[in-house]
Amino acid sequence: MNASLPRLSWVASANGHPDFPLQNLPLGVFSHGDQGPRGGVAIGDRVFDLQAAVQAGFFQGAVREVATIASRDRLNDFFALGATARQRLRHALSDLLAEDSPQRGSLQATAGLLHPMDECRMHVPAQVGDYTDFYVGIHHAMNVGRLFRPDNPLLPNYKYVPIAYHGRASTLGTGDTPIKRPHGQTLAAGEEVPTFGPCKRLDYELEMGVWIGPGNEQGQAIAIERASDHIAGFCLLNDWSARDIQAWEYQPLGPFLSKSFATTISAWVVTAEALAPFRSAQPLRPEGDPQPLPYLLDPLDQASGALDIELEVLLLTGQMKARGMAAHRLALSNTLNMYWTVAQMVTHHSINGCKLQPGDLFGTGTLSGPQAGQFGSLLEMTAGGKQSVTLPTGEERRFLEHGDEVILRARCQREGQVSIGFGECRGVVQG
Repeated sequence: MNASLPRLSWVASANGHPDFPLQNLPLGVFSHGDQGPRGGVAIGDRVFDLQAAVQAGFFQGAVREVATIASRDRLNDFFALGATARQRLRHALSDLLAEDSPQRGSLQATAGLLHPMDECRMHVPAQVGDYTDFYVGIHHAMNVGRLFRPDNPLLPNYKYVPIAYHGRASTLGTGDTPIKRPHGQTLAAGEEVPTFGPCKRLDYELEMGVWIGPGNEQGQAIAIERASDHIAGFCLLNDWSARDIQAWEYQPLGPFLSKSFATTISAWVVTAEALAPFRSAQPLRPEGDPQPLPYLLDPLDQASGALDIELEVLLLTGQMKARGMAAHRLALSNTLNMYWTVAQMVTHHSINGCKLQPGDLFGTGTLSGPQAGQFGSLLEMTAGGKQSVTLPTGEERRFLEHGDEVILRARCQREGQVSIGFGECRGVVQG
């Protein structure tokens, strides 16, 4: 085989697949038919059943134990194994699923090894003990800040500290979890007393999710030069937001009920190894911005700690569905809009001795770009609800309405590399 050509798979749908070619191999937890949840790998439009593959004897030696752990109904123990185990399983999977695999005939003849993805139910891939949402998308921070503080959009700490708040792990879900409009207190303009009722300004937020691998002992901070060792993989994340409830409750301690009612993630974990070809230098800070404090600054992280991932938000309304129309793109952004790297997020989170655990989840914060068409929330697109977004049907939106489906997508593309994606992160608003 010509080494300059990308490696192909005997799973025909993987070759040229927009998200899941052989070069991706993301892991997830799925169920099919009457069988319970277990670990699987996305390959084209199929799910490769790790449990079935282990039982059929396709993994040998040290990788068999790794594959067995990855085949469980939660990936926490697999995340805890770290990079060496992930790489070992990735290499074994790539060899098994490659077009020239010596075991191709046996694999193709084994029943129950591959399942149609559209027949599988996907689950949250790990038991999330803690979920932390960061605020590292500087253009989102600037856009929102201008709405409330036109003369001083960024607070003084933003360029020194990776800002974050603790979210609610119990309300994390995948796309089959409906988003019910939350109730809470709001304070109408010109009023002095709040009222209780349903949110009227429901919004989405375009984010990446970061899955934590090996953790740290309580009291032992993770050094910046070791932080990447604690990152297992990535997903898409929609941090649903009730903007009217948030405006009333967020001072002085930040979001509470306005964020805790729902967070939706994409179901597949794209590993750090799959994303290695799409690493990038962290964008230079604007002239005059402070250098990160020494505990947050590592030359290697600055040289290759960022990721170049194209991010997309689409909206599909009930009327659009009824008319058979495609989803309408609202925004196109990129993870290079992150002011802090993921390693800096990990280090800062642990610097006070906070204990991170395998399966913990970070959100990056909304990753908007600096220009119109790149905004990762309706709050930004509509200037806080002052303007409306007109859809191809003629419908207008300031915030989300009943039946609206928000779709997030992500794609990695680079010359000389096979493009990979994350699947979709979907959520439908009810009520």
